[in-house]
Amino acid sequence: MHISDIRQRLRRLGASAPHEERVLRLWACALPQDSGRRRLEDFLPQALRAELPALCADLAALARLQSEHAGEDGSARLLLALADGQAVEAVLLPPGRTPGLCVSTQVGCAVGCRFCMTGQGGLVRQLGSAEIVAQVALARTRRPVAKVVFMGMGEPAHNLGAVMEAIELLGTLGGIGHKNLVLSTVGDTRLFERLHALEHAAPGTVKPALALSLHTTKAALRAELLPRAARLEPAELVAHSERYARATGYPTQYQWTLLEGVNDGDDEVEAIAGLLSGKYAVMNLIPYNAVPGLPFARPRWERAAQMARTLHRRGILTKLRRSAGQDVDAGCGQLRARTGAA
Repeated sequence: MHISDIRQRLRRLGASAPHEERVLRLWACALPQDSGRRRLEDFLPQALRAELPALCADLAALARLQSEHAGEDGSARLLLALADGQAVEAVLLPPGRTPGLCVSTQVGCAVGCRFCMTGQGGLVRQLGSAEIVAQVALARTRRPVAKVVFMGMGEPAHNLGAVMEAIELLGTLGGIGHKNLVLSTVGDTRLFERLHALEHAAPGTVKPALALSLHTTKAALRAELLPRAARLEPAELVAHSERYARATGYPTQYQWTLLEGVNDGDDEVEAIAGLLSGKYAVMNLIPYNAVPGLPFARPRWERAAQMARTLHRRGILTKLRRSAGQDVDAGCGQLRARTGAA
């Protein structure tokens, strides 16, 4: 289901634009539909009031909590059942200044990253924009959410229409600051075209921050690790990202999953420094979450910290991340696979 489908249903029930906005805002913010000072009978059309319980039930069915797995770091991995029996994962991120949620955009993924559990099973189906927002609405029944990162199951660029529709709603009626909507991608020409079109959009248009999953500066290695990602050279990916970062005022967040003996060498550190020198960028080094059966391991923490220090000295703003919920099947898709979700 898409947000546009909900809007059409509301209009058939006599809703005007203010009625639509009220229903969608309260849903996205996980508030009861009778919230606020106005009584429903004084504001909503009678046909819509009569249909509201059924509509709320349908919205709640878009994503239901199947299981919750709390991590020692304060994160919580949520396995969510969809209306058709499929399942996706969302993660309530560890507590911080801005409480965040990581959401999925697809059931499965077509990119096939060699180190990712989600990529092992391929793409099952796309999520509708309403199913993406429903993850936020459900998470908000458990704790506040002021930041949404599109870094869960799936490649957002492969479901671009639904993802951008969800981002638009969350950045307006959903109350999420635009810089706190973080769109993650392995890099795709269609996505960059869409983002570049936003550079000169009207004031108030939702422009998400960009996170680019780089993982290596070597084109051949990247093609091996991300076999079905678009064949864009690392320098080309950075050029597109830098243009959007300068236009929006949000630094690109480069994601680098640290794989021992694969992309943690001094040669990569030097190449990162050269590639990102002078760029409006943050490098996130993320030690790998081990996936049973896959031939990858995380480097020692000391090695990861040394890489971060070296990049700092070379003028690259670098953050060494502790992957959320490492003790609760934190690798994307692991929980879904372990529980045998359809």
